[in-house]
Formats: sequence, structure tokens, C-alpha cells
Amino acid sequence: MLTGMQRDRPYAQVLEILRHAGLRPTRQRLALAKLLFESGDRHVTAEMLHAEAEAAGVQVSLATVYNTLHQFTAAGLLREILADGTRSYFDTKTCEHHHFFFESSGRLKDIPADQVAVTELPPPPEGTDVSRVDVIVRVREKAPTPKR
Repeated sequence: MLTGMQRDRPYAQVLEILRHAGLRPTRQRLALAKLLFESGDRHVTAEMLHAEAEAAGVQVSLATVYNTLHQFTAAGLLREILADGTRSYFDTKTCEHHHFFFESSGRLKDIPADQVAVTELPPPPEGTDVSRVDVIVRVREKAPTPKR
């Protein structure tokens, strides 16, 4: 729990998040965590986060951004979503939920878990357990209706 004085420090919230996850709070991790976690729930690609970091004056390579996103995912701070096969999205909302994927823009939108019912799954391969089910509903804009 953060005290009033600790909350006033610019990196106090993300410092606590990283420490709680067992991650050493390096300069790059702190800067990227601040960008990721202090803006509410969101979906980002490594390229998007890299551009945000550059715009904020954070000197970090794209490779470091990728590595950090994967470290945060392994620590349970993010969920990786493979929506279109060409890029990974990282979701700051880690509770159970699903996604709409807008094909034209590449945007993701959350679907609450209780709005999707998966009634039956095949048995998992021997020696494995199902850890999570991710549903991605692909949507595209409707063609405009011609005026008469």
C-alpha cells in the first residue's frame, strides 16, 4: 500500500507494480511501465509503445521494448494477444475477457467474459491442461447502403 508521500513520487505506482511482480525496476522498465499502466486499460503493439516512448523523450530501442513487453507478460502484468498473425498486441487488462478485432484499423476492443459462452472444448493433449481460452471476434465495417 502506498503512503501519501510515496504516491507523490512520479514513478511510485509503477515501482510498486514492478516490485510486486518480482521485476527489477530498471530505468527502461520504469519508463515503459509508466507509459503502459498509468493510462488505464489499453492494447498496444511494441511499435506503438516505442513511438510513445520516443515522443516522451525516453531513449529505448525497439528490441528493448519487445523484451520488456515479453518480461511483463511472463510476470503476469500483460496478456499477449495474437489477433492477426502479423503482430502481437499487449493488453494491460489481465482479467478474463475476449476481444473484437477491427480488421480495417487493427484496433482491439474488449468483450466482457460473461458475454461469450464457450460450451465445449476438445480434450487437451495428454499431459496438458487448458490454461485459458481467448476468443477473438473479427469485424469489418459494413459497406454503405446505396441511396435511392
